[in-house]
Amino acid sequence: MRTIDWVDGAVEIIDQTALPDTERTLRLSTVDEVIDAIQRLAVRGAPAIGVAGAFGVAIAAREFAGEPDALSSAVLRLETARPTAVNLARGVRLAAAALATGPEAVLEAALALRDAEVTSSAAMASLGADLVTELCGSSPRLLTHCNTGGLATVTGGTALGVVAELHRRGGLGGVIASETRPLLQGARLTAWELGRLGIDYRVAVDGAGPFLMARGEVDAVILGADRVCANGDVINKVGSYAHALGARAAGIPFIVVAPESTVDEHTPSGDSVEIEDRAADEVLHFGTTRSTPPGARAINPAFDVTPAALVTAIVTDTRVLRPAP
Repeated sequence: MRTIDWVDGAVEIIDQTALPDTERTLRLSTVDEVIDAIQRLAVRGAPAIGVAGAFGVAIAAREFAGEPDALSSAVLRLETARPTAVNLARGVRLAAAALATGPEAVLEAALALRDAEVTSSAAMASLGADLVTELCGSSPRLLTHCNTGGLATVTGGTALGVVAELHRRGGLGGVIASETRPLLQGARLTAWELGRLGIDYRVAVDGAGPFLMARGEVDAVILGADRVCANGDVINKVGSYAHALGARAAGIPFIVVAPESTVDEHTPSGDSVEIEDRAADEVLHFGTTRSTPPGARAINPAFDVTPAALVTAIVTDTRVLRPAP
């Protein structure tokens, strides 16, 4: 299964907004369609949206051939479709660097990024599984947050790729998937992927995580990242910071798994990152049903910042980083 791919001149994605009820493939053939899919989270996850951005530039190179102003505008709109994850801008820029050479060169750059993410997932899975075994011993019980599997990359995954590798090795004691309010990426997507992998799991509400750690039901927290800053601060789905605090209080490892493409040496710390605020309706409604009184307002940051001092280790596809306390 590939979350995103280039098929016969267009981008094909698994529509993550339809899961777990419906497995639907969307075909995106215009820049506007790619941007819409990114913004409404039909495709999501830092590596996956990086590839989507690169493929979007490949579409733009054809859609706006001979229209330099329109092409520049399309590239900028792709780059800024979502502001927090560094992979989107990097993927767009990587593909856009080939524009002067022609549309085929742009597509080749995008395809190379897709293939690199597949290779990266496999490397992270191996390094991460080794680290978890080192820190936690055999059969660790893990808590994860949001969705970090093949749906968030191209195939394989980041943190969930490590979980899958431990399962393949016979060294996994179970998984708690934090539901990830307000859009339930953990309850909808991670649970769906774990089920397909045949991995034993339970879903917990976000607020239960720290208490489950304190009660001794979790041996380590493992999750992904949308950006890792130069000082080791981690930007990830909102709720990650609370799990990091819980892990510190319980004395268990807090492990981040993300490709090198997510490490941003140009951003000094989490204070420098624009955190995306999403629509209030995501909080004021549960699915399509309003769950708050008329006139209620909401604040809806999509991400939070976990300080480096709370991070035990960051696993990339090439190394294991241990931020200084």
